[in-house]
Amino acid sequence: MSRIRERGWVRSLAAVDRPDVRVVCFPHSGGSATAFSEWPAALPPGVSLVAVQYPGRGDRFGEPPMDDVTAMAGRAAAELLRLPPSEHVLFGHSLGALVAYETALVLRDAGEEPRRLCVSAALPPGTEGGDSIHLAPDDEFWATLCGLGGIEPGIAESAELRELLLPTLRSDLRAHATYRPRPGTPPLSCPVHCYHGVGDPLVDEARLAQWARVTSGEFTLSVRPGGHFHVATGVGELVADVVRRGPA
Repeated sequence: MSRIRERGWVRSLAAVDRPDVRVVCFPHSGGSATAFSEWPAALPPGVSLVAVQYPGRGDRFGEPPMDDVTAMAGRAAAELLRLPPSEHVLFGHSLGALVAYETALVLRDAGEEPRRLCVSAALPPGTEGGDSIHLAPDDEFWATLCGLGGIEPGIAESAELRELLLPTLRSDLRAHATYRPRPGTPPLSCPVHCYHGVGDPLVDEARLAQWARVTSGEFTLSVRPGGHFHVATGVGELVADVVRRGPA
């Protein structure tokens, strides 16, 4: 079995020899593996943590971004399947929720279905509604993203950084908007847990129950303060909940 290649799709944030479970995190549009840098401090013993690094950001900034959720999941899953054996708990936020779901399908089809899938700040597959923000003019596009709270003020105010980040952000949001689940895909059997931030303008809470359709197993929902980026609120509590829900 191979170890994590730090230039590939998966980054180790908390390494554990022979972990009881491996938590795998998938970031939001424009996000990188460092979005989960506060998680290791909240992990209990025996749990390792890795995060997916999409191309076009962080140490992969020089690579062209990828705007296909299914293809992104396939590449991430391929690296996870080469790691030393461990049960997986997948956590995806926003775009990452869809990539995590597709990754769970690939792992399932390879005989390694995750122990649990956790999805956050995302409508269920096939219910997205074709948001076209990725087609908006630069000023409107940037203002919309800054308004959601996912871009730090120092970056939001920098014209130079804006120009550097816009292509990757557009690619990610295009991937999110154009994603469609494959017809006839059998449901997962693992538990699925959904996290929703109160006041999230991008997610209709009433539609989140439809995530139950992606599994024949248990579906549960938690509502947290913090809007679309609720993952930045009560990080320790969130991590404890993800891990606690891991060993079903």
